[in-house]
Amino acid sequence: MERDIDIHTGYNDIKQVEMFVETAEKMVGQATMSLDKEMLEGAKQAVENAYAQLSRARAQTTGVDEEFFKHCEQKLARAEHQLNEALR
Repeated sequence: MERDIDIHTGYNDIKQVEMFVETAEKMVGQATMSLDKEMLEGAKQAVENAYAQLSRARAQTTGVDEEFFKHCEQKLARAEHQLNEALR
């Protein structure tokens, strides 16, 4: 019985990107409401991690999910802008 471990569908990559983006958005929201320095740093790291995951997933796909990736980039850009405003 051969396992399909080596087959790469991209579904897991997309779900991971989605989870990273949602986590970053939530962390930014909480951090900007509290203005806690540690929370702001954690939110900044979460945004960076989400961008990194997005980049990894994009490199492994065939381009069929480009609209999804663009939407995620927009969400991250808004979260990053909100975070930068709070850090001022």
